[in-house]
Formats: sequence, C-alpha cells, structure tokens
Amino acid sequence: MAVAATVPLTSREDLSLAYTPGVAKVCEAIAAEPDLAAEYTWTGHTVAVVTDGTAVLGLGNIGPRAAMPVMEGKAVLFKQFGGVDAVPICLDTQDVDQIISVVTALAPSFGGINLEDISAPRCFEIERRLDDALPIPVFHDDQHGTAIVVLAALRNAVTLLDRKMDDLNVVVSGAGAAGVAVTKMLIAGGVDADRVIVADSRGVIHGGRSDLTPVKSELAATTNGALHHGRVVTGGITDALAGADVLIGVSGGQIPEEAVAGMAPEGIVFALANPTPEVHPDVASRYAALVATGRSDFPNQINNVLAFPGVFRGALDARATTVTDGMKVAAAEAIAGVVADALRADAIVPSPLDPRVAPAVAEAVADAARRDGVARVA
Repeated sequence: MAVAATVPLTSREDLSLAYTPGVAKVCEAIAAEPDLAAEYTWTGHTVAVVTDGTAVLGLGNIGPRAAMPVMEGKAVLFKQFGGVDAVPICLDTQDVDQIISVVTALAPSFGGINLEDISAPRCFEIERRLDDALPIPVFHDDQHGTAIVVLAALRNAVTLLDRKMDDLNVVVSGAGAAGVAVTKMLIAGGVDADRVIVADSRGVIHGGRSDLTPVKSELAATTNGALHHGRVVTGGITDALAGADVLIGVSGGQIPEEAVAGMAPEGIVFALANPTPEVHPDVASRYAALVATGRSDFPNQINNVLAFPGVFRGALDARATTVTDGMKVAAAEAIAGVVADALRADAIVPSPLDPRVAPAVAEAVADAARRDGVARVA
C-alpha cells in the first residue's frame, strides 16, 4: 500500500497551491462551511478500516499488530473494486469505551468507518454506539457484508428452485456477529421470522433458555415461532434441521451428516465457515439442490468483497449519514441482479472479480439512501 498525490507537484506554483499559502483558502472555506470537506479533501472517498484484532479471520484474538495484514488487504480491495481509499487502523485496546472514544475522535478524517474483525458481542455495542454518535456511515463488515451476500445468494437460489422467500424454513447455525446479522437481513429481505431458527453451540435459541445474552434474547423474542406464538423448536442442530429448507452455517462448528439428511428435499445449504465448512460441500450435495461455501475452490463462494466496496462507494456518493436496512437490502438485490439472467446451480452469485458488481451495488445503495432520507446530496 502507498499514498499518492492525484495532482502534479513539479513546480513552485504547484507547491503553493497544494500547501502554503494556497491551502489556507481551502481551510477557511471548510471552516465557514464544514460540508465542503467532503468535496475539497479526501474524506469524500476515504474510509477507516478499524480493528482491535480480537476476531481476525479464523485466527481469533491475535492482537492489533498481527491483524494489520488483513486490514491492509481490505484496504486494497476497497480501492480495487470500489475506487474507495481506505486506511487500516489497528487499535491497541479491547476496551469498548476506549475504542468508541478513539474512533469518534478520528472520524473527521474519514467519510465512513468500516469495523473489522472485532469479537462478538462487543462488536454489536461498538457499532451501535458509533452509528448513533457519528454523522457518517458505520458498517461492521463481518456482520453486514456477509449478510448482504447471503441474502443475494438466497434470492437467486429460491428463484432457481421456483420457491418463495416467505415459505422457507431457515436454520442459521451460529449466533455470533455474522449469524445475528444474517438472521436480521433475511427477515428484512422477506423470510418469515417465525420460520427462522437460530442455533448456537448450546443448541436452539428460544425463550425458555436461561443462558442467553441480550442479543440472543432478542433473537429468541423475534424468531422460532415467538412472534406469532407458533411451534417453538428446542434441542440441538439435528432437531432444528428436521424438515428445514435452508441451512446457513456461520459458526465454524461441524454439523453431522445425519442432521443434514433430515432436511426437506431440494434444500439449500450455505456452509460458510472457512477453511473448514460446517458441512463439506460433497456431503451437502447428497441432500441439497444448491450448495454454497465461503471458499474460492468450490462454486458459489459467499464472499464479502461482493458487498463492502459498492456499499461504501454508494454511501459516500450519496454522503449518507448511516447505512440503513433498506440500503443493505438494495445491495443484496443488486448483487443478485448481476447474474439474474444466467442463473445456474453452480452460479447463484457473481464472481468476486466480476467488474459489474461494485458499480451496480453503489448505484443501488445511493438510490436507497435517498429513498430512506439519509443522503445529503441528490
């Protein structure tokens, strides 16, 4: 990575414009009208990629210094696919209040904040409080990037199988950052909340459990028959998958073959743990009509790079103050639409390298920001 100027600095006149005395006029203009910062500085196209190193890939809590390569990689992807400049920031603290304080203090330097690899449940509070405090988009990619691409893939899967979103019985294996966000995104995208079952390492989440965190208690109150007092499923993952149409694995824990065998015919399995999926694709294919993973060496890779560059490009273009659920759903619809005319069982999402994706997502997100009333430019 490097930082490079976008204008030449080859003469005394160039230098006088780029720095003193010419730059003083820009400072005065922004002081008089702060919104000009997005036009006259890099903040209009730059985000901070912020981590504390507590949940890096599948490596866990490896700390801020060891997390830097992942943040740099993320920044490169932002630039390559979305034309967004990004600065990796690895914080040497795991204290929630300190993280919020530091990011809030840094925020005037950026047009958006991409939170990355921060462990659950701390990540939920950090994102919520920063989103409340800052007038710029705050987006935790491990939650919402995954959720957007999952919704895109599921939309195309049900189209290919001639199903309907609100008729699906869905099981989400995993109640961490990704699992919670996927659940909320699927419900926002048309899945019936009563038909969604979420399972963690201790079994199915339901209101009768006494060991639930506040986030999991919210899931218990909004899924698994709770909203309309339907049938509540208890037990383990095998109980949850009995007759299920869709399995979405975001836990990293292994799911036995006999549990998958209990799903309804012509099912859908997204086993997204990396590098070892919850169910090996070869096993899943014995029982499911459509299979996706998080790996690049199998078809239908659910890859966050399909989402985050375009989401931030669109949010920055609209100068959005936040990222709404409507913007996320619009991003999913745009991703799905890229391959809508050429759907196959092994191609329900675009390739991460498809150059059509980020522009389509950016346009959809910017339009949704305007519809939702959070855009500051028309």
